[in-house]
Amino acid sequence: MSKRLLMLEKMTQGGSKDPFHWYALALEYAGQDRHDDALATFSALRAMDPSYVPMYLMCGTMLVKAGRRDEGRAWLSDGIGVARGKGDQHALSELQQALAGACDV
Repeated sequence: MSKRLLMLEKMTQGGSKDPFHWYALALEYAGQDRHDDALATFSALRAMDPSYVPMYLMCGTMLVKAGRRDEGRAWLSDGIGVARGKGDQHALSELQQALAGACDV
């Protein structure tokens, strides 16, 4: 197990409320193909801070690549709504492109 993963697990298990810690942990899990752990971590982050836009793109694309297309598309669609609500045009464009690509799979 990597030092970074251990550090992030310690931070989040210690009760960190910093969304980036949770996001980084989910990305670490995803990078190790630990999709269920990544999804659980993204879901915990979503419950804590549903307005954290980057998680929707990363979780959605991870799920699509893992063959869980319906779940991935749901995350991407939800992210589009959040990005639109925040006026984040860059994230909105990325999410829309990812969703279009997920529908082509």
